[in-house]
Amino acid sequence: MSAGRIPAERGLELRRVSKYFGEFAALRNVSLRFCSGECVLIYGPNGAGKTTLLRMLASLAQPSEGEIWLDGGRVRRQSAAYKRRIGFVSHATLLYDDLTVQENLDLAGKLFAVPALDARVDWLLDLFAVQERRMDLVRTLSRGLQQRVTLARALLHEPDFVLLDEPFTGLDAASASGLENILRRLVEQGNAVIFSTHDFAQGASIAGRLVALQKGRLRYDGPVSAEWNPRILQMAQMARK
Repeated sequence: MSAGRIPAERGLELRRVSKYFGEFAALRNVSLRFCSGECVLIYGPNGAGKTTLLRMLASLAQPSEGEIWLDGGRVRRQSAAYKRRIGFVSHATLLYDDLTVQENLDLAGKLFAVPALDARVDWLLDLFAVQERRMDLVRTLSRGLQQRVTLARALLHEPDFVLLDEPFTGLDAASASGLENILRRLVEQGNAVIFSTHDFAQGASIAGRLVALQKGRLRYDGPVSAEWNPRILQMAQMARK
């Protein structure tokens, strides 16, 4: 993976973004900027807007109001060039169940014109310990194995921005630890990692920056620090009542 491809003074931005589903506001007037070498934890209770935020950054949902900018230019709807900069893992695997692991990765690699695709696929299959299952249909895999394949596909085209919505779901302890190491390595190599998790302690052990949402509003954007832990957790508990 190449390092430092995102200029430090530039990055991926949400500018006064809101998202409505009927009368329900999933996000309200949120402005954020993400740059290279950052690991950012998106945190908040259920319904806070975490998934909506990540889906908009991944260009899978469009803002009702506001704009998304990349490196100083406004992102146009369904921009192929923008999508090549993004790797996204959602709650759903988005894999093709009736294709093999190999076929899923080959298809994604061809769509993104990944150079030396065979070698790249081999490396990722080894990295996520699914090499022995490469010829198996995705529908025959456990949820944890499907999650590993999903992560491999998200990193296949070496995206600058890695967006992960609850990436530790379905992973055993060893796989979760391996993923933590991979995320740290991506950040060291100049990528931006933006992820959500319900486990604040786990997320805070990886991230250097915390973005806290509550009922679609931005409540905190700053360093992850011990003094903020109880305040964020209390906020989440109050929102569940």
